[in-house]
Amino acid sequence: LERIPILTRRESKHHCKSLCRESGRNVIMLEKEVIIDGRDHLLGRLASVVAKELLAGQKVVIVRCDQMVVSGSMVRNRVKYQYFRQKRMNTNPSRGPFHFKSPGRMVWRTIRGMIPHKTARGAEALSRLSTFEGIPHPYDKKKRQVVPAALRILRLKPGRDYTVMGDLAHSVGWKHRDLLKTLEEKRKVKADAFYQKKKARSELKAKAEAAVAGDVSAQNKVLESSGY
Repeated sequence: LERIPILTRRESKHHCKSLCRESGRNVIMLEKEVIIDGRDHLLGRLASVVAKELLAGQKVVIVRCDQMVVSGSMVRNRVKYQYFRQKRMNTNPSRGPFHFKSPGRMVWRTIRGMIPHKTARGAEALSRLSTFEGIPHPYDKKKRQVVPAALRILRLKPGRDYTVMGDLAHSVGWKHRDLLKTLEEKRKVKADAFYQKKKARSELKAKAEAAVAGDVSAQNKVLESSGY
């Protein structure tokens, strides 16, 4: 999997200002859409990277938010979330703040806290973010990326406790964990069948290229001399 460029603290501070000049205009190089596989990523570290990308103008989609993790044991995180859910408006709690139970919305709210979402620039940045539990269509057939700077296996000390977002959400009232598990099992069966077909096509292509390698050697030399 390809990686999103991870900047140092000093570089990320000036990331939004690092524009390349082209034809007298300021142009920033962005991809059409970045799809991040959130599995086994630390929530806060991934959220900070995504927030910077959104403010720079990049559209980001995060899938498998239910398999993201937060450091600390389940008991500790449940207590913290219980205190968080008690924060409300005394006179009219229906006005907020609102506490989401699904992992996708938990991730969305975390990233929102790292963006000036009450300004026009921040609202535009937040509109470029999408979060999902599992991998729904059409993202199941698109290339997904990881962010090494946020991977638990690289950033959390071995032996430390951590909590999976799906389990935490289920413990506070999220009701779709079993349904999502069924849908993911079906998706993995289809993905495996697709991969086997792709693998077979690649093997046939390699055999065909090897079979005609001697016949097209002259043409290949000409192409190589031209830089192909």
